[in-house]
Amino acid sequence: MGKMTKSAKIVRGRKTLTVRVKTSKYRKTSSNRWLERQLNDPYVAESKRMGYRSRAAFKLIQLDEKYKFLGKNKTIVDLGCAPGGWTQVAVQRNKGSGQVVGIDILQTEPIEGATLICQDFTSDDAPDKLKALLNGPADIVMSDMAANTTGHQQTDHLRTIGLVEAAYEFAKEVLAEGGIFIAKVFQGGAEGELLADMKKNFAKVSHFKPDASRQMSPETYVIAQGYKGLV
Repeated sequence: MGKMTKSAKIVRGRKTLTVRVKTSKYRKTSSNRWLERQLNDPYVAESKRMGYRSRAAFKLIQLDEKYKFLGKNKTIVDLGCAPGGWTQVAVQRNKGSGQVVGIDILQTEPIEGATLICQDFTSDDAPDKLKALLNGPADIVMSDMAANTTGHQQTDHLRTIGLVEAAYEFAKEVLAEGGIFIAKVFQGGAEGELLADMKKNFAKVSHFKPDASRQMSPETYVIAQGYKGLV
């Protein structure tokens, strides 16, 4: 994982009491473990304290702490935005300027400063709907989309890569020169062919797993910086 980001040090440094969940005949053992993990997760507690809709907000915060891409006057597209944690962070860092547009197959409660669409991004007309909302080229296209997991790691990886490829094709159509593309991938990172295309079209491509990503999770993020335009 490498050097911890600023927010990771702060969250990890907070002292919390360990909560033990009593077993119940009405809950499965797996549900019990999930509940205990949630109650003892420092990022869950910190997201509630700061008013974020999900702990995933800290994944974007830590990506930004490392790569420094958010800020004023940014036009940002958030793919797979529900429940809205990433969108909240993007709007906050825009500080009343720029534009944030998000889409998700699930309904997302409104967020002041953002325009949100409830639709499957992979549907034929979704990309055009997003483009129509943009005031100009996007500075950032970010995707936290992932396919529903099957429990089979290779299958889950391939299904999620399919979403990354769709997001990437969209990014190439809307990004401004110098723009950045960020997407969640599963362990193994971006596929070779996809990665090669990114390296052709962006100045720098790397992978990063934020501290806010659970250690046992196979997820990581691909970060493509400095869009050159289609080559």
